[in-house]
Amino acid sequence: MLVVENVSKQYGNFQVLNSIQLEFQNGIYGLLAPNGAGKTTLIKMLATLMFPTKGEILYNGTNIVHLDDKYRDVLGYLPQHFGYYKNYSPEKYLFYLAALKGLNKSTAKQRIKELLTLVGLEDVRHKKMKKFSGGMIQRVGIAQAMLNDPKILILDEPTAGLDPKERSRFRKILTSLARDRIIILSTHIVSDVESIANQIIMMKDKKILYKDTVADISNQLKGMLFETQVSLTEGDQFRANYQIIGERQERGKLFFRFVAEQKQDESWIEISPTLEDVFLHVYEDDQTLAGSM
Repeated sequence: MLVVENVSKQYGNFQVLNSIQLEFQNGIYGLLAPNGAGKTTLIKMLATLMFPTKGEILYNGTNIVHLDDKYRDVLGYLPQHFGYYKNYSPEKYLFYLAALKGLNKSTAKQRIKELLTLVGLEDVRHKKMKKFSGGMIQRVGIAQAMLNDPKILILDEPTAGLDPKERSRFRKILTSLARDRIIILSTHIVSDVESIANQIIMMKDKKILYKDTVADISNQLKGMLFETQVSLTEGDQFRANYQIIGERQERGKLFFRFVAEQKQDESWIEISPTLEDVFLHVYEDDQTLAGSM
């Protein structure tokens, strides 16, 4: 079990995280928030690349700082951007990392063969990585993070820049790995986690806002999400009155998906909220978000 116990992080007078309390058991956890919300800071502390200003992180009851190498032996980490040698093949690169991790040659050979099969790169194991797509490089990244068969696998924005097909492949790989380990996936892409995560963790204002299932978080907007259509001339007034989750223009009309405390017009159609609806609702002030239908 991995426990984040009342953890805060600050730089001088600037606070990044405030009193974070979390508990992880085997399964997939989606750490979901816009860029700049503190996800990467939390991830780096879980990976011992950064340390809390207050509080502690415990693995099976012992502070991970005190565990030191014993903790890193059970940890796999894929940063958003990881270093690799473009002129190396996946196999050569993984053998190099295995040597750094102290794996003996026979163990490394078997492990690397298994991992390249797992991530679908066995047919290109001897090709130089400079010819690989972004998705193929990320699959090499998963393989390197799994070399020591970790009990905790931490992935920071692993699908950034990948096309939908590669992201789907990535999710399938993670699902197959989650049976006997903790997987923490940090992302701002809702679709990366809503179909595979056992629990979603949402952060806001330096704290944990939600830690729950997709269904229970989605229900936060139950009875408050509607769709309707208005004329083009009514659009600006409607936007001023309600929080718009998505909109489209069609046949001279504006179609809105929006949040309201209760139904106020017979033309409004109540709809079932999704995790993305809650995400857009919670982070409405984040200028990087834009709703569409």
